[in-house]
Amino acid sequence: MLVVGDVITDVVARHQGPLTPGTDTVATIRTVPGGAGANVACWAAHQGRCEVRLVGRVGADSVAWHERELVACGVRPALVVDPRAPTGTVICLVDGDAAAERTFLTDSGASLRLAPEDWSDTLLDGVARLHLSGYLLFSEPSRALVTVALAAARARGVPVSLDPASAGFLVALGVDRFLALVEGVDLLLPSRDEACLLTGLPEAADAAAELSRHIPLVVAKQGAEGALVARSGTVVARVPAVAATPRDTTGAGDAFTGTFLAALLMGATPEEAAAEGCRAGAVAVEGVGGRPSEVRRRG
Repeated sequence: MLVVGDVITDVVARHQGPLTPGTDTVATIRTVPGGAGANVACWAAHQGRCEVRLVGRVGADSVAWHERELVACGVRPALVVDPRAPTGTVICLVDGDAAAERTFLTDSGASLRLAPEDWSDTLLDGVARLHLSGYLLFSEPSRALVTVALAAARARGVPVSLDPASAGFLVALGVDRFLALVEGVDLLLPSRDEACLLTGLPEAADAAAELSRHIPLVVAKQGAEGALVARSGTVVARVPAVAATPRDTTGAGDAFTGTFLAALLMGATPEEAAAEGCRAGAVAVEGVGGRPSEVRRRG
C-alpha cells in the first residue's frame, strides 16, 4: 500500500480542567511524530500483514527523526525535504477529562507543499492500494498532486481511498469542490462530522448513505459509537465500538483508517475490516500520540 500525505510534529499538551487565560495552566507536554497520512501508514504497517510506503514532505529540521520513527513502525518512507519550509507542527490541546477531547493549532509547514514534481508513476509499482490524506486537498500544490496521483492510479487500475481529514478545513474548501476533487476515489473514510458536513444531513447514517451514492464504499467513523459501512445509498452495517478509557483521542481515526485498509488489503470484508479498525481505535485512545509506537510506550 502507498500512502501519500502529511508528516507532522505533534506537540501534545494534556491539561486538567479549563485553560486559564493570562496565566499558567498545568499540563503534561510531549513532542511526538504525527500527521494524518503518516499515522495511517504506521497503523497499517503495525498489523504486519502488508508492506506500506509513505510519500510526504518535511523540512530539513527534522527529516532524520521522522524517517527513524517511520521505519521503527515498519513504514518505508520516501520523504521529500523542503528547502525553505520547516516540518509542519500541530499543537494538540487535550482536555484531561473523561472524553479526552482535543483541539488543534495547526501550522502545516512543508506538508502542504507536496506538489506534482514530487510524484512519479513508478511510486505505484507493486502497489495494490493508494491512500490519500485529505489534508492534501487544502493547498494548491498538493491538490495538483492529488489530481496527478488519481489519474496515475486509474490508469493502472489501482483502487484509491481518501480520508477527508478536517471538517474545519472542508468548510473553507467547499463541499462541491471537495466532491469534484475526489471523483474516482472508490473508498471514503469520513468522520461523523465530515460526513454530515459533506451532505448537509444531521444524522451520520443518512450522511453515509448519501455519500455512498457518489462513492462506491463509504465507511463513516463515529468514535465511541463505532462505524457505519454504506454502499449504493444504503447503510449495510453498523459496527460497534470497543470499550476504552480515553487518555488522548489524537490519531484514533487514523488508527481506524490504517487498520481498516490493511485488513481490507488482506482480504477482509469491509464489515470485518471496520471491526478491526474499531479495535485499533480503542487501543489508540488509551495512549498518547497518534502512532502505535507511542501507544506501546504509554507516555
